[in-house]
Amino acid sequence: MNLLRKISAALIAFAVIPVAMSAQETFKRGLEQVSFIPKGQWITGVSVNYSQSNQDNYQFLVIENINGDTYSFKVSPTLMYCFKDNLATGGKFSYTRSRARLNSASVVLDGETTYDADHLYAITSNYYGTAVFRNYISLGTGMRFGMFNEVQLELGGGQSKMTNGSGEDFTGTFERNFSLNVGLTPGMVMFLNNYSAIEVNIGVLGFGYTDTKSTTDRIYVAHRKSKHANFKINLFSVSFGCVFYL
Repeated sequence: MNLLRKISAALIAFAVIPVAMSAQETFKRGLEQVSFIPKGQWITGVSVNYSQSNQDNYQFLVIENINGDTYSFKVSPTLMYCFKDNLATGGKFSYTRSRARLNSASVVLDGETTYDADHLYAITSNYYGTAVFRNYISLGTGMRFGMFNEVQLELGGGQSKMTNGSGEDFTGTFERNFSLNVGLTPGMVMFLNNYSAIEVNIGVLGFGYTDTKSTTDRIYVAHRKSKHANFKINLFSVSFGCVFYL
């Protein structure tokens, strides 16, 4: 009987000891994080986008005899400060301006159905201020390539003017808008040297709200509110930029 008790005690001891030892050990993933962007570094840069197109008797699908021109312009300076290794915060300012002018065009659905449009004009200007928080992650122990995750809070507003027709048929609408956007933007950075780098980022998650007030012919007033949420990769929000680390 004593021998049976000793064997039972030994089995319990062998079962309990590994559990106690594993409970004392701390689980570690083994991920090594280096100081990719050191504390005290200033991050600054600017991106400029410009596009222009002109159409002369251009045809697209059912739209024929398109005559007009368009352009768009955007400038966005950035300034951030790294308050802790691989953690930076700061802000961005953006100004956008676009114009579209259609002198004439025809929508041809068939041989007997045709719609003509002429003297269409639209111009828009917007301003945006963005608060930014960014977390950098190094790829291995190298210091040339890295990733970052950026959280953005953007407030902005602007105005636009749209006109149609000429002479007695002239009509126009003036709009003012206010927008709020919250977004999560991951990206990659590649250093060209110790002070300059190329960045690419893409919007993944975001929420936006826009409130617009429009006045037509200085008589009719209308309000429009819109909301949108994005929880997928948005290929239309891919942006490139050159950034300096001082």
